[in-house]
Amino acid sequence: MGNLTFDFTGRTALVTGAARGIGREVARFLTAARADVYLIDWDEAEVTAAARELGARAAAADVASTEDVERVVATAVSETGRVDILVNNAGILRDGLLWKLTDDDWDAVLNVHASGTFRFTRACVPHFRAQNYGRVVNVTSYSGLHGNVGQANYATAKAGIIGFTRTAAKELARFGVSVNAVSPNAETRMVASVPTDKRAELITGIPMGRFGDPAEMCAAIGFLASAEAGYITGAVLPVDGGLSI
Repeated sequence: MGNLTFDFTGRTALVTGAARGIGREVARFLTAARADVYLIDWDEAEVTAAARELGARAAAADVASTEDVERVVATAVSETGRVDILVNNAGILRDGLLWKLTDDDWDAVLNVHASGTFRFTRACVPHFRAQNYGRVVNVTSYSGLHGNVGQANYATAKAGIIGFTRTAAKELARFGVSVNAVSPNAETRMVASVPTDKRAELITGIPMGRFGDPAEMCAAIGFLASAEAGYITGAVLPVDGGLSI
């Protein structure tokens, strides 16, 4: 992870999809940088174990549930007095060619990615406005910009997150809130589910010749979540080994 250059002392951070993968590494990074971090995931046992390992807090929640989302934000504010940073990372895959996708496949992916991002951001906004400070970092994808065979639902959700990021950035700037996105390309459980032949094809398109480690996503997210990055908003930062060139 290298030398930490950020100090998040006194900041409360919420990270969704934090039981594993990118979310867990981001939570690790922010905890090491002295933020008060809440790991949020639907699997209570898994997210509790991850939080215990990191010395952070756990919150079991379904990001597609308004009730769950509002409960988590209210708990964080009650326990720490504030919420400063939101990293919307939660995601699932339900891949299939579009004529084979069911309504459930479509709805599940959009509800977690796009609607989860919306719900958590909406729940945090009153607190951001009261503080005149907030940092939102959303996780999008190369697929959201370029599409991908078998991922009509996922690409739609990730493209929607980009539109949401830019709209929220315009709406919230006057309240001292920045809203940005990263487009990662990391070795996660979702990537591991890609068939071997397709995986090899994907790697040939990455100038650096490999998928990134989830920990390699953290510095970019940490930067956009920092006070120092306050004049950057509405940006989509690729952290993808050159895939998007």
